[in-house]
Amino acid sequence: MSKTAQKRLLKELQQLMKESSSGIVAGPRSEQDLFVWDCLIQGPPDTPYEGGIFNAKLEFPKDYPLSPPKLTFTPSILHPNIYHNGEVCISILHSPGDDPNMYELAEERWSPVQSVEKILLSVMSMLSEPNVESGANVDACILWRDNRPEFERQVKKSILQSLGF
Repeated sequence: MSKTAQKRLLKELQQLMKESSSGIVAGPRSEQDLFVWDCLIQGPPDTPYEGGIFNAKLEFPKDYPLSPPKLTFTPSILHPNIYHNGEVCISILHSPGDDPNMYELAEERWSPVQSVEKILLSVMSMLSEPNVESGANVDACILWRDNRPEFERQVKKSILQSLGF
């Protein structure tokens, strides 16, 4: 285990516990493993996700913060930038450097100055404004683009089901 990664993760945890942004909660799954965190992300207001509280797992590589973590919704949710397995696909979680597909600028991708809080806030923003030009879930992209009312109905239905309705 990397001492640098452990120290950085402890520092970020302390910062989140002291002063966290509204709508996000995150922390290590266990005291024995700082590299796997559980997260709760509140659905942003005025979006189809409003009223939902979404579980996610944040997995940090051993060379964190040089490499980005991986964030996966558990269970997966319907969204253009979330793969069917729940893994989130946004620029801030892509490895540093130039994008081989030329969709993203290098400065939009991961850098060691990013933090858990910035990641979770970026995911909340992604829930508000999907990037359908570079989607991870093609079916969700098409539904978002071509039939927004049906997209919103399906998202709301899944939120109600998760709440036991």
